[in-house]
Amino acid sequence: MKRTSRLILSAVLLTAAFCFTEQPTSADDDVVRHIVISVSKNISIANARLTRDTATPDCPTDWSITKRVLHGGKQEGVDIIEVNNGKLTFIVIPTRGMGVLSVTMGDVRLGWDSPVKEIVHPRHVNLTSRGGLGWLEGFNEWMCRCGLESNGQTGLDKFINNVGDEAEMELTLHGKIANIPAQEVEVIVDKKPPYRIRIRGRVDEKMFYGPKLELYTEISTEPGSNEFRIADELVNVGAQPQEFQILYHSNFGRPLLEEGATIVVPAKKVTPFNDNAAKSIDTFDTYNGPTLGFIEQVYCMRLAGDKNARTTIMLQNQKKDRAVSMSWSLKELPYLTVWKNTAAEQDGYVTGLEPGTNFPYNRRVERKHGRVPKLQPGAKHRMSIDFEIHANQESVAKAATRIGQLAGDRKPELAKIPEVVDDNE
Repeated sequence: MKRTSRLILSAVLLTAAFCFTEQPTSADDDVVRHIVISVSKNISIANARLTRDTATPDCPTDWSITKRVLHGGKQEGVDIIEVNNGKLTFIVIPTRGMGVLSVTMGDVRLGWDSPVKEIVHPRHVNLTSRGGLGWLEGFNEWMCRCGLESNGQTGLDKFINNVGDEAEMELTLHGKIANIPAQEVEVIVDKKPPYRIRIRGRVDEKMFYGPKLELYTEISTEPGSNEFRIADELVNVGAQPQEFQILYHSNFGRPLLEEGATIVVPAKKVTPFNDNAAKSIDTFDTYNGPTLGFIEQVYCMRLAGDKNARTTIMLQNQKKDRAVSMSWSLKELPYLTVWKNTAAEQDGYVTGLEPGTNFPYNRRVERKHGRVPKLQPGAKHRMSIDFEIHANQESVAKAATRIGQLAGDRKPELAKIPEVVDDNE
């Protein structure tokens, strides 16, 4: 993924930069707002650039936002938006459900080296291929959302069809939302301190006789900060109650992932996903180096939070001088899944830290365990995750102390057998 990111960024730098030629689309004196993609207004701006000098000249930190369309191969027609806040850079992919390709700050990269090198346009992804694993044909982002009607394992589940009968449907891996292009995308920058930069989008998962869900997304940061936030709102615009699932599949490779890297979590209980994961439950928080033939290990975690139900986790390298921490509300995202895939570099050396509304078993299993929430007509579910990149031992140690305070003196309960013994139950 590092090579892919470098190629994309090189293309951005070598291509002539275009400023937004239209006037800001907001009458609000407090923000600069530009629509870059809009189904309702029939707008798609291919190339544009917004900078500190043109939008917030009084801001002490130089920043920029660059919009591009990629060309060639399976990435033909893919929209990307690069935000450089003066300290860290992230790349948003409106074409792929507002996922995030990578985040970089100095020598720290949030992302991984997937065997999939292009940013694949959803038109080339067949979700039903390889027994429902086709989602993996485009899987290379640092963060992609899984959902919305369902996420998790493939397999059969029941639903009510268009004539009111109970029928069966084949669920594909991790649902559809990561392969749905955004309907609306806009860039918003506050004109006053702290000059917050926001990329907002709306992605719809709708069908006749099916779900009618709208996901409003935002990734934002402040100039010069080592932090950023992903904040989403899911809305049921249908007239009937609707089940939903969402999981934030955040994926990390080098430099954070390496032999001896660890996750720091205030876990109350850790449960192996299957028998293979159960074999290594005692080392669930420690990573191996690249291992030929490694079979993925997945752990389902229930975490401790503070008095407001907020929790924090961290992935740190072996030296504990580079890390990323993630904080969110357990009221919004009650569960954490940790995916360990320390396979050979060529096969995808990666780990996933995945807050969610559920664990990634098939939806029929999660429903039986009470982990498939419903949205009433017109109801909303809000979720946000705060990320911080740590670039020295002092910062990493402070984050570890905060997490340790959440856990207290309690050691996590390590289950020896999976909660779901038979996923066909």
